[in-house]
Amino acid sequence: MTKTLHIVGGGMAGSEAAWQAAQAGVRVVIHEMRPKVETFAHRTGNLAEMVCSNSFRSDDNEQNAVGLLHWEMRQAGGIIMDTAYRHRLPAGGALAVDRDPFSEDVTAALKALPNVSVSYEEVTELPDQDHWIFATGPLTSPALGAAIRAETGAEALAFFDAIAPIVYFDSVNMDVAWMQSRYDKGETEEERTAYLNCPMTKDQYEAFIDALLAADKTEFHEGETAGYFDGCLPIEVMAERGRETLRFGPMKPIGLTNANDPTNKPYAVVQLRRDNALGTLYNIVGFQTKMKYGAQTAVFRMIPGLEDAQFARLGGIHRNTFINSPTLLDDQMRLKSRPNIRFAGQITGVEGYVESAAMGLLAGRLAAAELQGRAVPSVPDTTATGALVTHITGGADAKTFQPMNVNFGLFPPVDGLKSGRRGRKDRYKAYTDRAKVDWRGWLDAQG
Repeated sequence: MTKTLHIVGGGMAGSEAAWQAAQAGVRVVIHEMRPKVETFAHRTGNLAEMVCSNSFRSDDNEQNAVGLLHWEMRQAGGIIMDTAYRHRLPAGGALAVDRDPFSEDVTAALKALPNVSVSYEEVTELPDQDHWIFATGPLTSPALGAAIRAETGAEALAFFDAIAPIVYFDSVNMDVAWMQSRYDKGETEEERTAYLNCPMTKDQYEAFIDALLAADKTEFHEGETAGYFDGCLPIEVMAERGRETLRFGPMKPIGLTNANDPTNKPYAVVQLRRDNALGTLYNIVGFQTKMKYGAQTAVFRMIPGLEDAQFARLGGIHRNTFINSPTLLDDQMRLKSRPNIRFAGQITGVEGYVESAAMGLLAGRLAAAELQGRAVPSVPDTTATGALVTHITGGADAKTFQPMNVNFGLFPPVDGLKSGRRGRKDRYKAYTDRAKVDWRGWLDAQG
């Protein structure tokens, strides 16, 4: 009798895991509770729905670790990256996508496979039988979260994620705002004008910071002590760290020239990135927030060019749960106390769409091989995928374990290279060159 792989969660990790296992010939059931059971952030019942940013971040596979991860996933036939490229939007050097067609395409592709089915119900327990991958992501349901905590014998770690607002383009004042990618980056005119920029004078910036700090915000409930992931801090939390923090972060003015007033250098700039192929929606880059809705509208309309902005979606905040993977998972991503269960995606303590999908890709391949009685060599830790899984399954200090984006600090050093800023470009290129050779070798070893 053909064995079945059950995958709980139809987000980036679950979708990628299902695709990889199905391509290997395994029968797969995806268990997705949406739309029957809704979440704070999701809007549809589609698989691989993007709930926060529409960006997969940098696509540079020679100087950027996440760009290298893009490359590795495409080499492995990953559905998430391949679909992202088909729905790519101009975003300078970033890989941004038209989010609704992207998720619709992933959903259709998976449902079209004869050995994949989708079951729309909530899974609330950790099964003792069969092979399972839990890829429930940051919005793991309370019932399943309780089951995971009961099994692991400790409270799951948690932090808070915030999402940024989305603005209708036709409500932006283009007499004030202008289109330009930072440093005019991009090979085409469309790429060089991929971002919408709103300039601020020093007085406008100071008034904006004052309003941001004074605005009504969503507060933690009693007993909630989770912190924030540094890669997705609410904008008001950044502002609390110092009045100039935003001007050296998401509001930095460098590399931009105001087309409406080229002789005056902006003191700060708010950037918006296209959120759909039609160019009718733009999300405010780096402006994830925990401000209450009324406060958001008032504060964000202080931004020059957004005085009459209409919002397709306001920002918000949600709880993100993850497990202490270095303690709980083996090097095959299996739960040590229940080896029939693997974990993948953000619940393992990786952060970001790309990292989540990459862990889904690996978990799907490992589970398929186990079901088919095949041995899969360990992923070299010199690759982006290998560095990330090594980190979460033992490389990180379990006592201080926190969500992590892929970065070159996770990679073993390359001998004979300069350290420090001067040697960084050559060092990163050496990392990516080595990773590509080793990743191809790992894929070839699987036939």
